[in-house]
Amino acid sequence: MEELLHLGRQVLESQPFSVLIGTRVAGISEREVVLELPVREELFQQYGFVHGGVISYLADNALTFAGGTVLGLRVLTQEYKIDYLRPARGKKLVARASVVHAGRRRAVCRCDVFAASTDGDETFCATAQGTIVSVASKEEPR
Repeated sequence: MEELLHLGRQVLESQPFSVLIGTRVAGISEREVVLELPVREELFQQYGFVHGGVISYLADNALTFAGGTVLGLRVLTQEYKIDYLRPARGKKLVARASVVHAGRRRAVCRCDVFAASTDGDETFCATAQGTIVSVASKEEPR
Protein backbone atom coordinates (compact mmCIF):
# COMPACT_ATOMS: atom_id res chain seq x y z
CA MET A 1 0.00 0.00 0.00
CA GLU A 2 2.93 2.37 0.60
CA GLU A 3 3.87 2.05 -3.09
CA LEU A 4 0.31 2.89 -4.15
CA LEU A 5 0.29 5.93 -1.84
CA HIS A 6 3.61 7.13 -3.31
CA LEU A 7 2.26 6.68 -6.85
CA GLY A 8 -0.98 8.50 -5.98
CA ARG A 9 0.98 11.42 -4.59
CA GLN A 10 3.14 11.55 -7.72
CA VAL A 11 0.06 11.67 -9.94
CA LEU A 12 -1.48 14.46 -7.84
CA GLU A 13 1.78 16.42 -7.93
CA SER A 14 1.69 16.26 -11.74
CA GLN A 15 -1.61 18.21 -11.74
CA PRO A 16 -0.79 21.94 -11.59
CA PHE A 17 -4.27 22.93 -10.40
CA SER A 18 -4.21 20.39 -7.56
CA VAL A 19 -0.81 21.70 -6.47
CA LEU A 20 -2.04 25.30 -6.71
CA ILE A 21 -4.92 24.77 -4.30
CA GLY A 22 -3.08 22.35 -2.01
CA THR A 23 -4.83 19.02 -2.48
CA ARG A 24 -3.16 15.98 -0.92
CA VAL A 25 -3.67 12.22 -1.00
CA ALA A 26 -4.46 11.25 2.59
CA GLY A 27 -5.05 7.58 1.86
CA ILE A 28 -5.30 5.18 -1.03
CA SER A 29 -5.86 1.47 -1.48
CA GLU A 30 -7.29 -0.70 -4.20
CA ARG A 31 -10.80 0.63 -4.91
CA GLU A 32 -10.64 3.54 -2.44
CA VAL A 33 -9.05 6.96 -2.04
CA VAL A 34 -9.16 9.85 0.42
CA LEU A 35 -8.20 13.34 -0.77
CA GLU A 36 -7.91 16.36 1.51
CA LEU A 37 -7.92 20.05 0.70
CA PRO A 38 -7.12 22.79 3.24
CA VAL A 39 -9.81 25.46 3.27
CA ARG A 40 -8.65 29.03 2.86
CA GLU A 41 -10.36 32.31 2.08
CA GLU A 42 -9.45 32.28 -1.63
CA LEU A 43 -11.70 29.22 -2.08
CA PHE A 44 -14.86 30.91 -0.72
CA GLN A 45 -17.84 32.21 -2.61
CA GLN A 46 -19.60 35.46 -1.71
CA TYR A 47 -21.41 34.06 1.38
CA GLY A 48 -18.29 32.70 3.05
CA PHE A 49 -18.75 29.05 2.09
CA VAL A 50 -16.34 26.95 0.03
CA HIS A 51 -17.20 27.51 -3.63
CA GLY A 52 -19.19 24.71 -5.24
CA GLY A 53 -16.65 24.48 -8.05
CA VAL A 54 -13.94 23.62 -5.52
CA ILE A 55 -16.12 20.89 -3.99
CA SER A 56 -16.94 19.60 -7.47
CA TYR A 57 -13.24 19.53 -8.45
CA LEU A 58 -12.38 17.56 -5.32
CA ALA A 59 -15.16 15.01 -5.89
CA ASP A 60 -14.22 14.62 -9.57
CA ASN A 61 -10.55 14.09 -8.75
CA ALA A 62 -11.34 11.59 -5.98
CA LEU A 63 -13.67 9.65 -8.28
CA THR A 64 -10.95 9.47 -10.93
CA PHE A 65 -8.29 8.41 -8.44
CA ALA A 66 -10.55 5.63 -7.12
CA GLY A 67 -11.26 4.42 -10.66
CA GLY A 68 -7.56 4.55 -11.45
CA THR A 69 -6.81 2.07 -8.67
CA VAL A 70 -8.58 -0.62 -10.68
CA LEU A 71 -8.18 0.65 -14.27
CA GLY A 72 -4.60 1.92 -14.21
CA LEU A 73 -3.00 5.33 -14.48
CA ARG A 74 -4.45 6.44 -17.83
CA VAL A 75 -8.01 7.30 -16.84
CA LEU A 76 -10.42 10.18 -17.34
CA THR A 77 -13.84 11.09 -16.03
CA GLN A 78 -16.48 10.23 -18.62
CA GLU A 79 -19.29 11.79 -16.61
CA TYR A 80 -20.31 12.59 -13.06
CA LYS A 81 -23.15 14.03 -11.07
CA ILE A 82 -22.87 15.88 -7.78
CA ASP A 83 -25.48 16.76 -5.18
CA TYR A 84 -24.66 19.59 -2.78
CA LEU A 85 -26.20 18.77 0.59
CA ARG A 86 -24.95 21.53 2.90
CA PRO A 87 -22.68 24.57 2.62
CA ALA A 88 -19.06 23.73 3.29
CA ARG A 89 -17.02 25.59 5.87
CA GLY A 90 -14.30 24.41 8.19
CA LYS A 91 -10.60 23.70 8.28
CA LYS A 92 -10.41 21.23 5.39
CA LEU A 93 -12.45 19.30 2.87
CA VAL A 94 -12.23 15.51 2.88
CA ALA A 95 -13.32 13.48 -0.17
CA ARG A 96 -13.75 9.72 0.26
CA ALA A 97 -14.26 7.84 -2.99
CA SER A 98 -14.70 4.17 -3.76
CA VAL A 99 -15.33 1.91 -6.72
CA VAL A 100 -18.92 0.68 -6.89
CA HIS A 101 -18.39 -1.50 -9.97
CA ALA A 102 -15.47 -2.03 -12.33
CA GLY A 103 -15.23 -3.60 -15.74
CA ARG A 104 -12.26 -3.89 -18.04
CA ARG A 105 -12.35 -0.28 -19.36
CA ARG A 106 -14.66 1.63 -17.04
CA ALA A 107 -15.55 1.95 -13.38
CA VAL A 108 -18.53 3.47 -11.63
CA CYS A 109 -17.40 5.28 -8.50
CA ARG A 110 -19.01 7.13 -5.60
CA CYS A 111 -17.59 10.01 -3.56
CA ASP A 112 -18.74 11.73 -0.38
CA VAL A 113 -17.30 15.13 0.53
CA PHE A 114 -17.10 16.38 4.10
CA ALA A 115 -16.07 19.68 5.67
CA ALA A 116 -13.93 19.02 8.75
CA SER A 117 -13.68 21.49 11.62
CA THR A 118 -10.59 22.22 13.71
CA ASP A 119 -11.69 19.65 16.33
CA GLY A 120 -12.20 16.96 13.66
CA ASP A 121 -16.00 17.01 13.47
CA GLU A 122 -17.19 16.41 9.91
CA THR A 123 -20.22 17.77 8.08
CA PHE A 124 -21.47 15.80 5.07
CA CYS A 125 -21.56 18.42 2.29
CA ALA A 126 -21.85 16.67 -1.06
CA THR A 127 -22.14 13.30 -2.72
CA ALA A 128 -21.15 12.41 -6.27
CA GLN A 129 -21.21 9.45 -8.63
CA GLY A 130 -19.25 9.14 -11.83
CA THR A 131 -18.03 6.88 -14.59
CA ILE A 132 -14.28 6.67 -15.01
CA VAL A 133 -12.83 5.29 -18.25
CA SER A 134 -9.48 3.91 -19.26
CA VAL A 135 -7.90 5.75 -22.18
CA ALA A 136 -5.48 3.94 -24.45
CA SER A 137 -2.36 5.69 -25.64
CA LYS A 138 -1.54 5.76 -29.36
CA GLU A 139 0.81 2.81 -28.86
CA GLU A 140 -1.74 0.67 -27.02
CA PRO A 141 -4.32 -1.40 -28.90
CA ARG A 142 -7.94 -0.71 -28.03
